[in-house]
Amino acid sequence: MNKIRVCRVVMMCGPGGAGQTTFAKRLEREGWTRLSFEVEYWNRGIRTMPSAEVVAEVAADLKARLLRHVAAGNDVVLDFGFWYRRQRDEFRALLEPQGVVPETVYVATSLETILSRVGDRHGKQADDWPLTEQTATEYFRRFEPPTPEEGPLGIIGA
Repeated sequence: MNKIRVCRVVMMCGPGGAGQTTFAKRLEREGWTRLSFEVEYWNRGIRTMPSAEVVAEVAADLKARLLRHVAAGNDVVLDFGFWYRRQRDEFRALLEPQGVVPETVYVATSLETILSRVGDRHGKQADDWPLTEQTATEYFRRFEPPTPEEGPLGIIGA
């Protein structure tokens, strides 16, 4: 008798520069599929913040890919940031009909640590999206940390 493999989905959560991609790449090396807006932008030749229309198009493509991977039983790490609860809720709702309850992994990082990292970003590859200190600070202030009431939650320090 064949066993149906239930996949796992992790939503990486944290403000820009917190360290989500570092953790997501670790899962990728372990065999997980990593989906990332930044990688998709890079693959499309986009090197600056895209328009809302392009963001929506990429989001739709990534959601479709996520559902294909879930249907195939692949573990997926969503290296998106998930800055707002509404974004996390949207993906939980997308995955619910598939019988998948994603885990949120929150990379809890201080603003000081984030600011020390943004100077090392030069835009030479997809995971090297440049951030100014001002932009990183704004992202940090707008970020909505996840809570246990949202569902499975892991918190790591970076």
